[in-house]
Amino acid sequence: MSIRQLEKRFEFSRDAVGKAVRTGRLFPVHRGVYAISPVELSLHGQCLAAVMTVGPGSMLSYWSAGWLWGLLQSSPGPFHVTAPTTRRLRDRPPVRVHRARNLVAADRRLESLIPVTSPARTYLDLAEVIAPRRLPKLLKRGEELRIFDFYEVLACCERNRGHKGAKPLTAALGRYRPSPRVTRSDVERDFLALVESAGLPLPSSNYIVGPYELDAYWPAAGLAVELDTYATQGSLASFESDRERDAALAAVGITVVRITERRLAAEPDGVVTQLAALLAARTGAARR
Repeated sequence: MSIRQLEKRFEFSRDAVGKAVRTGRLFPVHRGVYAISPVELSLHGQCLAAVMTVGPGSMLSYWSAGWLWGLLQSSPGPFHVTAPTTRRLRDRPPVRVHRARNLVAADRRLESLIPVTSPARTYLDLAEVIAPRRLPKLLKRGEELRIFDFYEVLACCERNRGHKGAKPLTAALGRYRPSPRVTRSDVERDFLALVESAGLPLPSSNYIVGPYELDAYWPAAGLAVELDTYATQGSLASFESDRERDAALAAVGITVVRITERRLAAEPDGVVTQLAALLAARTGAARR
């Protein structure tokens, strides 16, 4: 529990916290973080305490985040934590503090109740500090754990071109060839079943617009969905050509939403919510 929580929830003053430590009612874990019993914290508990000691908005990151996501087998300590700030921060052993000024919502996750950098951001940070030859193995491990999303990782690199890990990670993505686990037809069936079960209007499948074939298309809304699978889209060249295609379709009034195999399986409710909102907004705009 952080000193801020003690002050807010239990109305402890800093003097009261000091007295509780001296009398054995609180036990220091890290600077500004306390346990209410002398029980030795698990590694997960120590990770959470490390994040709490740095402050609000901070996240487990780098080697420690790699451990939490299962990408690395080594111990998470010393604990690496990234804070969303531009000001210089001192390490607080055993906590090593990093700072990042351009974090976005996509960079944040909550895993085992611990604020942590997303798998994509974790890959970016690790690419800064490990040998480039190790990156393909980490990408493969993430694919096995079903936390590696090619497009999310590449988009993270694009947002952070000045990051020291962006160049080696982008190069590794360009060489990487994910395992062909799922075919496009499998994903298309799952997608249409989800749309139907949610009560949304069914789209036209494999709809032709000029030189392009759209996986799913609602003509009245000018909304298209492209279903991205590792087997068909897992390369840097595919990423670039897809963006050119999306821009060409946008020029004729068609909005393209890309849904990955991983997201369809892991976040079906989020997919439905997004599509419902887009269909309502674009169909209403067309009627006006």
